[in-house]
Amino acid sequence: MDTSQNATAATGGSGGNGVLVPQTNDITGATVVDDPKQNLNEVNNSIQKILGLIHQLYLTVSSFNAASQLPLLQRLNALVIELDNMAKLSEKCNIQVPMEVFNLIDDGKNPDEFTRDVINSCIAKNQITKGRTDTFKSLRKHLLEELEETFPDEVESYREIRAASASETKRLAQAQSILQNGDMKVKPEP
Repeated sequence: MDTSQNATAATGGSGGNGVLVPQTNDITGATVVDDPKQNLNEVNNSIQKILGLIHQLYLTVSSFNAASQLPLLQRLNALVIELDNMAKLSEKCNIQVPMEVFNLIDDGKNPDEFTRDVINSCIAKNQITKGRTDTFKSLRKHLLEELEETFPDEVESYREIRAASASETKRLAQAQSILQNGDMKVKPEP
């Protein structure tokens, strides 16, 4: 390849089969973006470009002849450049994917099944916990009714102590969430 062909191969250009080889985005001169959604979108765009390049390679290889060697090399170079670009872009993304998702994909199943199973599991555990909570509330109510029949004075003093304790806890919680200037503290979102 001469220097003009190298430049065409590196920057993208016209390939065989009447298909243009897309130009790649070199991120070395780009400004650094810290927005996670933007980073993820850039990686997704790069993946789409790679899929397009792989399709073009497939077309070139399936109808390969001596004249299509240069377009094949250009597309291979463009693929390598875009894979490098995607690797650099992916370093900015911090995504945790459970191994179960990869196992489902390896088994040829839809990864949405994992999400559905996790949500169903959470719903089931939530229902169990709610049932336990309701049972304890019912037990507490029943015990208070029985105690009130047997020890009405003690139950009344218990309720007064509990009401005082609850109001003190509420006052402390409010005092801790109010700043010196009267503004409320807001929990930062993770």
